[in-house]
Amino acid sequence: MQNEPVRVLLADDDEDDRLFFKEAFDEIKIKTSVNLVNNGVELMKYLTQKSTQLPHILFLDLNMPLKSGMDCLLEIKNIEHLKNIPVAIYSTSASEEDIEETFVQGANIYIKKPSDFRTLRKVLEEVITINWQYHTSGLIRENFLLSI
Repeated sequence: MQNEPVRVLLADDDEDDRLFFKEAFDEIKIKTSVNLVNNGVELMKYLTQKSTQLPHILFLDLNMPLKSGMDCLLEIKNIEHLKNIPVAIYSTSASEEDIEETFVQGANIYIKKPSDFRTLRKVLEEVITINWQYHTSGLIRENFLLSI
């Protein structure tokens, strides 16, 4: 993975959020390839196509029409060739219930959407560059919610 770009996929129904997300990655010094889908139905169609090169990380909004992020997370974790994709929940919700439920269902990290571009860029860079603490120390509740 060192020489190839980090493949990033965002599933989010908000056009402005998708635009800011893409622009933030354009400013990060790490080589990335960012793909965007508009909702959960598009996400699952994209991930299950045989020709799709799977992302290194999936950023998943919880509140989407047609198929929610939670529904997508459950489906991803139940499909053999998708279940090991790292999933970063990327949501405006900071409810303990959402955080707990996504943790239990196998998400790798939970990010509350930042309110400004500079913080968004910092958060995304942090997520991409960290050594996924839970890969070495085990996934525990304390390192699940990213706080910046």
